[in-house]
Amino acid sequence: MTIREVAERGEAILTQVEKVIVGKREPLTLMLGAILAGGHILIEDFPGLAKTLAARCFSWTLGLSFRRIQFTPDLLPADIVGTHVFLREEGRFAFRPGPIFAQLLLADEINRATPKTQSALLEAMQEGQATVEGETHPLPQPFVVMATQNPIEYEGTFPLPEAQVDRFLVRLKFGYPKPEEEVEILIRRIARKSEDVSLEPVVKAEEIMAMRQAVEEVYVDPDLLRYMVDLVARTRRHPSLAVGASPRGSLALLKMARARAALAGRDYVIPDDVKSVAIPALAHRLILSPELWTREIRAEDVVNELVSQVPVPKVA
Repeated sequence: MTIREVAERGEAILTQVEKVIVGKREPLTLMLGAILAGGHILIEDFPGLAKTLAARCFSWTLGLSFRRIQFTPDLLPADIVGTHVFLREEGRFAFRPGPIFAQLLLADEINRATPKTQSALLEAMQEGQATVEGETHPLPQPFVVMATQNPIEYEGTFPLPEAQVDRFLVRLKFGYPKPEEEVEILIRRIARKSEDVSLEPVVKAEEIMAMRQAVEEVYVDPDLLRYMVDLVARTRRHPSLAVGASPRGSLALLKMARARAALAGRDYVIPDDVKSVAIPALAHRLILSPELWTREIRAEDVVNELVSQVPVPKVA
């Protein structure tokens, strides 16, 4: 598949999703970019802002199998990965796969499950496989985890450990719609005459894999690679941060910048590609210094500051 075909299919996918999700082209583009980059997505926002709906819309338009897990404190790892059951007629145990064996998995309110259950996702997200009682089972490809969490109502929640947050390629927020966008949401609801929504598939799983392979051919100038590393390296010595981004942050910048370029129809990365993905790719990997927790300083502000400070290379 060529880069031009990637851009055309990407535009068709976003146009289809926007029939349901109104006024959120930027976060939707980032979500699609993360899928093409082979990563997982963490969506952190207030209730009712279409986090779950966006995941379902992408499963429809991408032609992927979809499963949703509602995370609760009593959820067990076996409820996610599956377990062995005894078949009385055959006199043997057989593996019954859990909902993780889907191409697009929605982990709804992931911070409401216990750390033991949260960790059941680690191997799947990193290795693309699940191990049950010593037996390894490959997951279907492509495999994408879209996890949501609510930034309010912390009672009864278990914050994701840094090691697990770091495994998400990007962290996104939708934000409240503008008044005119909210009016459009109401108009479309009246026109549907139903709560149910459905979209037509634009591509198939095989085409998603081909699009991913095309993204791997996007050229990145060596000076731009150095620019990405400089951005990440400065997070490690920033006075407002206790912990900066690891090399996984540099890789996230590279993957997302290439996907962004491909969706724009370019087979090369420009500095604006890196800048546009810096916050979603890096902010969730940073830990503020404890003395700044009471101030109105966010990791996103630190990334913005670094983007404005680090010299941008001139590339041909």
